[in-house]
Amino acid sequence: MEDKRITKTKRALKSALLKLLTTQAFDAISITELCKIANVSRITFYTHYKDKFALLDDIFNDMLIIGKEGYHRRQEENNPENNLTQGYLNVLDSILSLYYERYDFFRHVVPETNPYLAFRFYRILLDTVESHTDKLKASYSLKYSARQIAGFICFGLFGFISESYTSKVPLEQVQAGARQLLTDLLQSKILV
Repeated sequence: MEDKRITKTKRALKSALLKLLTTQAFDAISITELCKIANVSRITFYTHYKDKFALLDDIFNDMLIIGKEGYHRRQEENNPENNLTQGYLNVLDSILSLYYERYDFFRHVVPETNPYLAFRFYRILLDTVESHTDKLKASYSLKYSARQIAGFICFGLFGFISESYTSKVPLEQVQAGARQLLTDLLQSKILV
């Protein structure tokens, strides 16, 4: 368990990054600004993080833990028989739930203004879905590699959700549409 002072310092730095993202792009944020807003010294910052990218990774890791907990809870609740389609739907629901619950952060994950954040988020999604897909190899004959399937699903759903958001489609409709699209894709036997 991490020391409470360390936890408090890291929380302050994460909060400072979120605050700065509301006014400027990630690339423009300096360590000095982060430290000033978090009320910590640069030495303290570098005690915990190599650079601002490591701080960002720590934020993403926190979110990944929350997302995985949500996925495992959903699997226990509605997929005890480990159905392929339901498993992917649980992954999707966990991602969307986290995305909308933490929208104060994810609203900054836009390629036009924060390409690094968008790229990093996509890589985490891709790795997560690939890991889920890779576990299925024992039970299913995959027509493509786990990475290819994950890329196809992630890029397609990311585009669907982004375009829906741009078109101001209500959250419930976006989630229902994404679920239906993923269900249709998986039940078509195109990938598995």
